[in-house]
Amino acid sequence: MTGKTLVAYFSASGVTAKAAKALAAAADADLYEIRPAVSYTDADLDWHSSRSRSSVEMNDLSSRPALADADANLAGYDTVFLGFPIWWGLAPTIICTFLEQYDFSGKKIVLFATSGGSGFGRTAEVLKGSVAPDAILVTGKLLNGRQSAAQLKKWVKSL
Repeated sequence: MTGKTLVAYFSASGVTAKAAKALAAAADADLYEIRPAVSYTDADLDWHSSRSRSSVEMNDLSSRPALADADANLAGYDTVFLGFPIWWGLAPTIICTFLEQYDFSGKKIVLFATSGGSGFGRTAEVLKGSVAPDAILVTGKLLNGRQSAAQLKKWVKSL
């Protein structure tokens, strides 16, 4: 991989944050946390409740939760690893907010995720509509469990 690399991630419970930090260290990349304007509570994340915030957002894929800030400086990065938990077989809609807030023209976006039981599903297909037409969107891999630095470095080099 050439050029500067950024690992940007959204983590509601801390699981994806751990994976992102390990990936950033292995890739010698900068790290950026995608934070919602209003943090998610345990009640918001209750997928058993159709009225929970996360359920409501995921049932309306046009939902765009607000970001806490808009200060990510993406100008100097060629590659952006974009991480998130899988919710209902997709990326949380805040990932669309992030992709639509910034200019990813000409950048390679490599997706990674954490999941309690599902894969990427239609995530890349759904996110494609939120990225610049000339951005390259790559479905990466699930980073569940503990990933060794050697495994992560091998994956990064394979891209």
